[in-house]
Amino acid sequence: MPLSGSSDTGVLALIEHAVLAPSSHNTQPWRFTRDGETLELRADRNRSLPVNDPDDRELTISCGCALMNLRIAVAQQDLAGEIELLPDSGQSDRLARLTIAGRSASRLPEAELFASIARRRTYRRRFSPQSVSAEAIARLADAARIEGAWLRPLSAEASRRRAAALVAKGDAVQWANASWRRELATWLHPQRAGDGLAMPGPVGPVAQLVVRTFDMGRGAGARDEELAVSSPLLAIVGTQRDDPHAWLCAGQALQRVLLAACELGLQGSYLNQPVQVAALRPQLALLAGGGAPQILLRLGYPTEDVAAAPRRRAAEVFGHPVAAAPTRAFPSPR
Repeated sequence: MPLSGSSDTGVLALIEHAVLAPSSHNTQPWRFTRDGETLELRADRNRSLPVNDPDDRELTISCGCALMNLRIAVAQQDLAGEIELLPDSGQSDRLARLTIAGRSASRLPEAELFASIARRRTYRRRFSPQSVSAEAIARLADAARIEGAWLRPLSAEASRRRAAALVAKGDAVQWANASWRRELATWLHPQRAGDGLAMPGPVGPVAQLVVRTFDMGRGAGARDEELAVSSPLLAIVGTQRDDPHAWLCAGQALQRVLLAACELGLQGSYLNQPVQVAALRPQLALLAGGGAPQILLRLGYPTEDVAAAPRRRAAEVFGHPVAAAPTRAFPSPR
C-alpha cells in the first residue's frame, strides 16, 4: 500500500489533490498528519475568521470539502478508505481520520470525479444564460444526498428574488461592520502568497486600505443581488442538524456537488451572506422549506476560463506541528 514505509511521497500526492478544495476567503484552514496507514485531517484555527465565521462553521465545511477530495484521490488509486468523523467527539482540532483498508475489490464511484478536482473553479462572474436541465439538477441533488445533506433549487422567480434580497441585506450588514471589513482586508493577498483572495501586486495595498476604510455595502449588495437573480441555478445546500458533524457532511456534499457539476460543464460560486448573518439565516431556511441552510450556491455555464485560486504546497500543510490557536467551544447541536 502506498502509505506503508517511511516515505511520505504517496501521502503528499494525495494531499496535493485535497488542498484544491474551496474555502472561505481562500484561507485553506486545514492540516494533515499521518499515523501509519491513517491520514488525519485537522482544523488549522490560526486560519479562522472570527468575525465572518464566529462558530468555525464555514471553516469546518471547508475542511469537509478537502476531505471529499482526499477520499476521491484515494479511490482513484483503487484503495478502500474507512472514514471516521470527529474521532474525539468534536473536542479537538482533529476532524476526521481516513484509514487505508487495502485494495478495493471494484472501482469506487468516487474515482470518476477525480479529473474534475483540478478543473473546478470558483466562478464569480456572470454565467451564460443557458438554463440547467432538470436532469442535471436531479444529479446534483443526488450528489448532496449521498453525503447526508440536501440541495434544494430555488426555481420559482419569487423565491429567487427573495433570496437575492437577503443577499443584498447581508452585504449591507457585513460591510457596515468595521471589524468584518478589517478581517476581509487581512485576506487580500498577492498571488505569490499561495492563499487568500489574490490581488495584483500594485493593487493589493490600495485595495486593503479601501476595504478597511469604506462601507461599500450598497454597491456590493446591488452587484450580488443581480448575480443571484441572473444565475441559471440558485440552490441551497443544507443539513437537518446544525453541528460540527453536519458541517463536515455539508462540506463533503458541497464538494461532491461542485465536482459533479464540473463534469456537466458547470461551475459555481457562493452567495453566503444570508447564512453568515445570523438574523437572516431563518429567512433562508424558510425558502429552503426547513432544515439548516449551510451554503447558498449559484451554478451555471461559464463564458470564459478563469485562473485557479492560489494554493499552498502540500508539504506546507502536512506533518508539521502548528501553534495552538485559542480554544473555541463549538455551539451545541441545533
